[in-house]
Amino acid sequence: MPTDIPTREQLVSRAAELVPTLRAKALWAEENRRLHEESIEALADAGVFRLRTPKRYGGYEADTRTLVEVASELGRADGSTSWVASVYWIPTFMASLFPDQVQDEVFATPNVRICGTLSPSAMAKPADGGVVVNGKWGFISGAHHAHWQEVISILVPEEGEPYPIMSLVPISELLILDDWYASGLKGTGSVSTVARDLFIPQERVVPLPAVLQGQSASKANADAVIYRSPLLPAAAASSVGTVIGMARGARETFLKRLPNRKITYTAYERQLDAPVTHLQAAEAQLKLDQAEFHAHRLADQVDAKAAEGSEWKLEERARARGDLGFTVRLAKESIDILALASGGSSIYRDVPIQRIARDIQAVNLHALMNPTTNAELYGRVLCGLEPNTLYI
Repeated sequence: MPTDIPTREQLVSRAAELVPTLRAKALWAEENRRLHEESIEALADAGVFRLRTPKRYGGYEADTRTLVEVASELGRADGSTSWVASVYWIPTFMASLFPDQVQDEVFATPNVRICGTLSPSAMAKPADGGVVVNGKWGFISGAHHAHWQEVISILVPEEGEPYPIMSLVPISELLILDDWYASGLKGTGSVSTVARDLFIPQERVVPLPAVLQGQSASKANADAVIYRSPLLPAAAASSVGTVIGMARGARETFLKRLPNRKITYTAYERQLDAPVTHLQAAEAQLKLDQAEFHAHRLADQVDAKAAEGSEWKLEERARARGDLGFTVRLAKESIDILALASGGSSIYRDVPIQRIARDIQAVNLHALMNPTTNAELYGRVLCGLEPNTLYI
C-alpha cells in the first residue's frame, strides 16, 4: 500500500507533463495501430494505471472527477492514448467488484492493465468448477499491452434461462486477432480476441446483471467510496475526459497554425484577421465550454452519490448516459468547426487536427457513447417509459 496517495492536482500535473512525449509518439501509434511501448511506460511511471486500483494493492482509488481531468490532459496529446488509458480504468473498476481472492491474483502485477468489453458476444456452458467459454469479442482497446481481459458471455445453465456473466481471463489464454484496420482511433489497437473451449474457474465469474446494479462480491472493498457506484455511470464518467482533451487538442493545433496561414483565393493574407475566423473560434470554444459542463456534472454526480452512499434513481442513471452522449456531440461539433477552418493543408498526416477529427468521429459512433442513442434513452425515461436496455 502506498504511504502517500497523490492529490488530484498532482495526478493532473503528471498527465500534463506527459503531453510532449505522447504527442511525439502519436503518429507512430497511428501507423502501427497500437500505442508505443514508451507511451505505455510513461503512463505507468505517472501512475495512470493505478487510478482505479484498490489502495491495498498500491492503487490510488481516484474519484471520477480526477479521471476526467487526467484524461483531458492525455487527450490533448493523443486521443488514442487517452482512450486506452480510460478503457483500462473501466475493467480495473470492474475487477475490484470480484471476490477478494481473485483481486489478489489480478492485482499482483504492478501497474496491471485490464482490457475488456460489455458486449456479450460469446457463449458459456457450465463445467466442473467453473464455465467453458467460446466466442469472439471485438473492439478490445489496449489488448496488445494488457495483462487480463474482462469478458462477457451468455451462460446457458442446465436449468433456467440464459443470462450474461462477466469473467476475468489472463490475456495469454486468449487468441488475439490483429484485425484493427480503422479510420479513427487507429492507435488504440482495438483488436478482436477469441476464446476456444476456455475454462474459467467459478471464482472468476460473476453475474453481469448484479454488476450493472452496483452489487459487489468484494468484502475488502465494501467501505471504499469509489466502488459504490453502479457500473454504467462510473464507466460513463471514466470516458468523457478523453473527448474533452481531444477538443482542447484541436483548439491548440488550430491556434498554433493560425498566425502563419492565409485564406487562399481571398484577400485575407492572415486568416486571423478574417471575421469568419473569429466566429469559428468563438463557437468552437463555447461548444467546448458546454461539453466541459456536461462532463463535470456527470463526474460530480457519480462522486457525490458514491460519497453519500445513496441509491441511483432511474432518471439519474439515464441522465448519466445523456451527459455522456451530449459531451461527445458537443466536443465533435467543436472539433469539426476548427477542422473545417484549418484549410486544405490540414489533411497532411503531420497536422494533428485531421487525426483528431477522425478520432472524434470514431468515438461518436461508439455504441455506448453515441449521442443519438443516449439522448433517446434519456428522453424515454423523461417521458415515463421504461429504458429499453440493461446498460443504464
